[in-house]
Amino acid sequence: MTEPRADAEPSDALPKARIRRRRWSFPVIWLVPLAAAIVAGYLVYGRLQELGPTITIKFKEADGVKTGQTEIRYRGVRIGEVTEIELSEDGEHVLVTARLRRSAASIARDGSVFWIVRPEVGPASITGLSTVFTGPYIQVLPGRGKPKSEFVGLDRPPPALERKGLKIILTTTDLGSVRPGSPVYYRGIQVGSVTDTELSRDATTVQIHVFISQRYGRLVRVGSKFWRVSGVDVNISLFKGVEINLESLRSLITGGIAFATPNDPNDPPARDGTIFVLHDKPQKEWLDWMP
Repeated sequence: MTEPRADAEPSDALPKARIRRRRWSFPVIWLVPLAAAIVAGYLVYGRLQELGPTITIKFKEADGVKTGQTEIRYRGVRIGEVTEIELSEDGEHVLVTARLRRSAASIARDGSVFWIVRPEVGPASITGLSTVFTGPYIQVLPGRGKPKSEFVGLDRPPPALERKGLKIILTTTDLGSVRPGSPVYYRGIQVGSVTDTELSRDATTVQIHVFISQRYGRLVRVGSKFWRVSGVDVNISLFKGVEINLESLRSLITGGIAFATPNDPNDPPARDGTIFVLHDKPQKEWLDWMP
């Protein structure tokens, strides 16, 4: 009879546990929010890269201008957006804060002009029609001065700032039917228009600001004469009967202006700011001038 070995393991001994190291795995479900976070971060970074300087524009009123909606445009291109609107400390003005795009940073310079574009229906023209659907926007005409962040906005578009030509002033005691946009004629051809009207400093006369296109500026001399054009001129004569002269239907509605220049070759050309008198009717000899 054999004896059991001393080193033999008992039959009821527990088996040894096998330890396996589990490899760490990233839950697939987290890939979606992670990808979204990466995309969002990229978009935010791109947005920050586009941001340019912040500017403040002071307007008398800002009806229709909205934070986050109203755009700043130049030549029809969006270059900025309104970020804040508040009243000035004295309550007399509205301060509009806007953020420009980085590519439009050069707009924030001294001499830049800002104004609000809204739909305007007048007897001479219709402007800003697109804003009926999109709302008003702020238009800018860039300056060339030193960098600047605070500006004073205009109540209306600047008169002929982008156009080259002659700017003169007509004076009269009564504005009559003349309005901004009224045409200015030379021999029946429109060569300019009225850009603004205002009272003189002493309020005794009315000043009419006129812009003449560059190609026609040479026609205006110091001795030129200006008069009103009503659109329809009716003359009744015993021998000639009734004579009707239709200058322009637009002049009938808005009030036009015509001028003539004398034959004197020594008459110097008019310069910007030259002042003329606006007559009610032309003298017969003016109509015969052939410079």
